[in-house]
Amino acid sequence: MERINMGIVASEFNYDITYAMVELAKEHARFLNVNVEEVIKVPGVFDIPLAVKKLLGRNDIDCVVTLGVVIEGQTEHDEIVAQHASRKIADLSLEYGKPIGLGIAGPGMSRLEAHQRVEYAKRAVEAAVKMCKVLKGEVIGSEGSEGEKQDPDIDPNVGRFLEMG
Repeated sequence: MERINMGIVASEFNYDITYAMVELAKEHARFLNVNVEEVIKVPGVFDIPLAVKKLLGRNDIDCVVTLGVVIEGQTEHDEIVAQHASRKIADLSLEYGKPIGLGIAGPGMSRLEAHQRVEYAKRAVEAAVKMCKVLKGEVIGSEGSEGEKQDPDIDPNVGRFLEMG
């Protein structure tokens, strides 16, 4: 099995939280035997898609993980930022045919809630790695049916867990 090469794009806004997310993502990537080729830090979540596009255009990157926190303010700005960034990130994944793990917490949360969601980084790494393996034909499904390949390091429930939020 060929080693997966990952890029990470992280927002510097609320960096006390996103720093912890970056470190957890790198640690979990090492655990999964995934090579983190580059970590790009951008000013805010809204800036993430441009850096993602740069990484996806590289031949040495198999997947990307996005990390950030969108904390609720007094206006609906947090919702607009999160919706537009996540939509563009999904569009880029389809355009380049490479997985992107969405590790962006928010919108509509307090700083305390954001601190409690640092674990999103680990889930984003797992999702990106699992999708790489699915696309390469190394993992077929996650139900554990007879004859299906399973990755023992990735929680087979990660897909269902991510969908539930």
